[in-house]
Amino acid sequence: MATYDFLFDKLGLRGWCGEEQGGGLSSMADLMGQAGGESDTSLWELPFPSLDALNDACSSVPQSRDLTRGLERGFLDIKDSLKVVVDPLTQPLSWALENALWIMQSVPWWIMIPLLMLITWGVGRSGKLVALVAACFGFLAFIDFYDHTMQTLAIIFVCAFICVLFGVPIGIAMSRNDRVQKALIPVLDMLQTLPPFVYLIPLIFLFSVTEPKLYGIAIILYAIVPVVRLTDLGIRLVDKDVIEAADAFGMTRRQKLFGVQIPLALPNIMAGVNQTIMMSLAMVVIASLVSAPGLGVLVLRGIRSLELGVGLLSGLGIVLLAIILDRVTKAALARINAEQKS
Repeated sequence: MATYDFLFDKLGLRGWCGEEQGGGLSSMADLMGQAGGESDTSLWELPFPSLDALNDACSSVPQSRDLTRGLERGFLDIKDSLKVVVDPLTQPLSWALENALWIMQSVPWWIMIPLLMLITWGVGRSGKLVALVAACFGFLAFIDFYDHTMQTLAIIFVCAFICVLFGVPIGIAMSRNDRVQKALIPVLDMLQTLPPFVYLIPLIFLFSVTEPKLYGIAIILYAIVPVVRLTDLGIRLVDKDVIEAADAFGMTRRQKLFGVQIPLALPNIMAGVNQTIMMSLAMVVIASLVSAPGLGVLVLRGIRSLELGVGLLSGLGIVLLAIILDRVTKAALARINAEQKS
């Protein structure tokens, strides 16, 4: 008999299973086991009472594949209704990504690279950092990866900006209300622990692979967590004595937030922005599986076509881009810290 037949027999559920009490054999394995004189499974070999194991003893118990199929059917049933709501809300993201990609690729290199160097100087005030940016982009352009690099940069700019635009207010709300924090922490934990590929699965069913918002939403969901957490942490770490002094001067909650708490929490917020940009870059590579342009496409090409040189050089390009973005955001953070100390 099946391993867990005794369970349903003792509980009197054999009728619910659609079988008579002490019914016949449930599988060929049981038949062979009885022919060999083995009617019971040893404790050492006892399987976990999973859906499939219980189904062997009682056909009314669903199998694990029934559960996964049910989830799929449920999602497909609400897909059209969900798309009616989500599609208009996310359409601006598609427009932003399309326009950013067009701008980054349309502007000539002799304007774009000096412009990026100028932005770097404005943020970091470091000649070495400007030289690093010039060298990295010059190298990537020299090996004909300029267009792919600009595509990756455009996606990161848009997605990181949206992460900051929504993440900082969410972090502020968490820091000012413990209930909001308790409600959002499980959501942030889930977003932070989900494997990157899992973000793409429901979105593929909702949107066409030709729509930029497909990969844009995945990148934003994956990368928004650090800026939310560190904004919340930074504001909560503001010295209580400073808050009491602000109260003594008669500041309102709004004045304390923008005049005291956010400026003092800015180093933590910038650290969150740095991590968000790094995570955006990591997700851009994975999002190339669903038509995201950029250096990730070259990495994917190297894997699919076994082009070792293309894969290694595109990987090097991603590393250089990560170094640039990391150094620039850290230079901005260093300037903020220096200004606060002076």
